[in-house]
Amino acid sequence: MTRLPPLRALQAFEAIGRLGSVTGAAEELGVTAGAISQQIRRLEGLLGIGLVERSGKGVGLTAFGATYHARIRAGFDALRTAEDTLQRARRDAAIVISCLPSIAIKWLGPRLIDWQAGHPQANIRLAGAEAEPRLDGDQVDFRISYGRAARAFEQHVELFTDWVVPVCAPAFAARRAIATPKDLLHLPLLRIEWGEGHSPPPGWKDWAGAVGVPFDQPRGEMAFSLSSAAIDAAINGRGCVLAQLSMIADDLEAGRLVIPFDRRLSLPEPYFLAWNRRALEKPFAEDLKRWLLGLAKHQGERSAGAICV
Repeated sequence: MTRLPPLRALQAFEAIGRLGSVTGAAEELGVTAGAISQQIRRLEGLLGIGLVERSGKGVGLTAFGATYHARIRAGFDALRTAEDTLQRARRDAAIVISCLPSIAIKWLGPRLIDWQAGHPQANIRLAGAEAEPRLDGDQVDFRISYGRAARAFEQHVELFTDWVVPVCAPAFAARRAIATPKDLLHLPLLRIEWGEGHSPPPGWKDWAGAVGVPFDQPRGEMAFSLSSAAIDAAINGRGCVLAQLSMIADDLEAGRLVIPFDRRLSLPEPYFLAWNRRALEKPFAEDLKRWLLGLAKHQGERSAGAICV
């Protein structure tokens, strides 16, 4: 023979030999008993030999049929094992999310824990990284980053544009007379400096201009490369910081931070979500993507609030 017999015929023969019943084979394969009998006759015609014979109320295999079936069944068992292995690997594969460190710590991380609690069978890995990954080579499924870095990814969508607002610890504010924005600008100010790859966030000079107050560059200023570190310093009473509303929502709700003056400034660029197309084949990946988009929409609305500049 130059060609293998049709797969349907082999399936019918394998099922009959394993189950000892035409009816059972038909039920397993989702066809009629007549269709099973037709496939067996076709296979026997192609091979030129009898494979199945009636045995009481059921069917049995001829001597040649038993020999042939042993090999055929081994092949189908291997196929079933391969499918089980693939499904297990797919089920157990973790969804890897890479995002900027401060976003991971202050925004996504706490909310992702809640999402995973509602999807207890989902395996999630959250990695904070400044460097942009290669989604086709770094075993990363989703990337949340900022601004122009989106151009490096084939599949991406805008998430939200965040806003900054001045915040400090309640005890810090209580020890000082902060009646006007000018009073605030004379207090210890914490500054955030992003890397050269990102458009910088609004600084204290920008905020002073927005509220119409002259700004003299303070001495002894403390600068941080991570927004999360600057926010933690403010929580510990070290000064005031212009913090992103996405990153301080939990601290505001818990009373660890307060907003002396709710004058917000928009970041110059939005955050975005990028993904590996093949990642969406993983269990829960589509659900996770939809959830991320909904979370971002809510955050964008909340950050903009009622005051826009």
